[in-house]
Amino acid sequence: MTASYRYDVEILHLLVSSGHAYFGRARDGAAEVPTTDAEQVDVVSGKGIVGDRFFGKAAHMDAAVTLIAIESLEAMAAELGVAPFDPLLTRRNVVLRGAHLAPLLGEEFALESRGGVVRFRGGRPAHPCAWMDQVLAPGAHAAMRGRGGVRCQPLSDGTLHRGTAVLISPVPLVPDKAGEATFHGASRLP
Repeated sequence: MTASYRYDVEILHLLVSSGHAYFGRARDGAAEVPTTDAEQVDVVSGKGIVGDRFFGKAAHMDAAVTLIAIESLEAMAAELGVAPFDPLLTRRNVVLRGAHLAPLLGEEFALESRGGVVRFRGGRPAHPCAWMDQVLAPGAHAAMRGRGGVRCQPLSDGTLHRGTAVLISPVPLVPDKAGEATFHGASRLP
């Protein structure tokens, strides 16, 4: 990656969960699974976050780590007229402040925290599931479309830490657009 742009961001939350809470459980409700809001997480190239439910799973190698901007959740709550959402309920791994993520789809970028750098490739949008209406607020599923974050493939080993960080991007970003919905056309990629 040839880094051209650096943006100061904040890593607010690092979610690690060994199990799926929302898959196929509509009648039974969300599963009770251990979830940690970690101070730091270890990322392994091509595999994901150590201890997370997607770590090393073949079906998720290109999308093992999910990033979301807190501004998206703040905008959704404001639009729906509800209290701020608990960002951990979205089940995204990395919750950032100040990160305009949509332009990173298909791009190699990096997060630098406490001097360490972890590189990623933005894979595909992290589409919301219908569970968002139950765990966040009625209407959250529709409100989250186009701003559910980015699913990424880790390209290097490293550690991410909560706190101040730098987003290193090969394309210009507009941090003020972090909460805006962005819709992408159909892709021919698998």
